Amino acid sequence: MHQLLISLLLLYCCCYYSNLQAQTPNPDSTSTKTTTSTTNLSTPIQQLLDDMILVNGGSYLMGCTSEQGRDCRNDERPAHRVQVDDFKMGKYEVTQAQWIAVMGENPSHFNECRECPVEQVSWEDIQVFLEKLNALTGRNFRLPTEEEWEFAARGGKKSKRYKFAGHHKFDKVAWHEYNSSGNTHIVGGKLPNELGLYDMSGNVWEWCDSYYTASYYKEHRTKPNFKKMNKKERQLAEENLNYRVLRGGSWYVQPFYCRLSYRIRYNINHRFFGFGFRLVEG
Repeated sequence: MHQLLISLLLLYCCCYYSNLQAQTPNPDSTSTKTTTSTTNLSTPIQQLLDDMILVNGGSYLMGCTSEQGRDCRNDERPAHRVQVDDFKMGKYEVTQAQWIAVMGENPSHFNECRECPVEQVSWEDIQVFLEKLNALTGRNFRLPTEEEWEFAARGGKKSKRYKFAGHHKFDKVAWHEYNSSGNTHIVGGKLPNELGLYDMSGNVWEWCDSYYTASYYKEHRTKPNFKKMNKKERQLAEENLNYRVLRGGSWYVQPFYCRLSYRIRYNINHRFFGFGFRLVEG
């Protein structure tokens, strides 16, 4: 009888251990699932992904609208209606830490502030950054069009029709010549606009993906129509193909240049310590 009890006890222990093994996750399979579901990205890049804000598309008046008063230049006229689709935009300008995480080096003039916007980057430099970032993340980041940039800067569908991005008082939302102490500042240091986007006015000019022509608003097109131009106009338009728009103003300029509708252009290979960018996706 004693031997029978021992045999039954051993059988029970074997069955219990087998069931326990079946219910316990395999450490190797758990590790595999974790690896495939989350890419091993550096903290700055993960932060960049986490900080993308949805901008619901819509129709708006772009250019010299009433809140700009008498400050508008000719290339901001006329105000014209534009339709944009949904997209995501970075809450902040791309930082030096994020650039370093992708490119392995820091081109910035103010290079002792990793959370300040990266600057001294050309439009062409940014294309290399985007190619590497997209390969790293499997996403489709790009620069905003000029229409997308202004729509987001104005607050999208939540716009309160401010002169600057988020306020009528420029000191509330922008680093500019009179308050910057002659340098860039950590992103997000001022108030955000209606969509929660920071530094859309001031800190650094932001490259866009759009071609620039002074008469673009009158013609309302994204690329010159060479068929309708004379020789002189065509020559000028061809030169403009090497230029892209920058928006938003910067730490070294007066508040006038940080207005929502103000536009400048530079050659795609031009680098300057007042030029940076932010990302969009979609």
